[in-house]
Amino acid sequence: MSKPSPTGQAKAPALAADAPRPRILPAPITAIASGKGGVGKTWLSITLSCIWGRQGRKTLLVDCDLGLANADVQLNVRPQADLNSVLKGWIDLDAAATPIMGGPGREGGFDLIAGHSGSGALAAARAEDAARIVEGVRRMSPHYDRLIMDVSAGVDPTVQRFCRGADKLVVVTTEEPPAMMDAYALIKLTKLGGTHEPPWIVVNMAENRVRGRKVYDQLAAACEQHLGLRPKLAGIIQRDPRVSDSIRAQLPIAVRHPQSQALEDALRVAEALNGE
Repeated sequence: MSKPSPTGQAKAPALAADAPRPRILPAPITAIASGKGGVGKTWLSITLSCIWGRQGRKTLLVDCDLGLANADVQLNVRPQADLNSVLKGWIDLDAAATPIMGGPGREGGFDLIAGHSGSGALAAARAEDAARIVEGVRRMSPHYDRLIMDVSAGVDPTVQRFCRGADKLVVVTTEEPPAMMDAYALIKLTKLGGTHEPPWIVVNMAENRVRGRKVYDQLAAACEQHLGLRPKLAGIIQRDPRVSDSIRAQLPIAVRHPQSQALEDALRVAEALNGE
């Protein structure tokens, strides 16, 4: 637990941390999903990858948005290979990894397996294709400390397959009612599909912590009443204009704005997800 500051506010966890213990078991796979697009899911995936990289955790980010992948665009990289190459059988999944900021082992570095940005080539991918990708990610898990699958927005069978294939599901929402409703729909469908572990909730772009907490409480109450499960709160990320600035600059916020409120809030999310 973070120690309280003199003002009574809990301090954010440090970006740099002691080196993690050597891996014995395969790394956990975290799927980051949302029912509605535009809620900051890819930004969160990149930011968590950078945070874990700076904490000495070897991290792999897989852009599983098979319709409109854009993690490589946000990072301003041009991968030599991507998921399209993998699904066509040209290369194995591990050969599609692109080092970001020097790759794992460098400060803030991690590996990225990109989707196929600027094309709808993978939009018609089937749930079977998603299963192949999940299987490949799981085979790579002994070589990493953290694995993130950035899943496309929506509730279609491909999205659900990615969500069910992860060890942890993080559902990103905002204060907007459509985002909350779509988040609930995604949680409901993944549960009906056989997922029993309660998901984690991240409320992004909240006006403040009080309003963000209210969004979580409403969503959690609906899930508890109608689905028999209560999602866990991973964290609340407050609205910060430096997020959009870092996206325009095609730089992770940890690099562009290392003192930003959004990064401090994302650090809390990483700490929560590290705790279990």
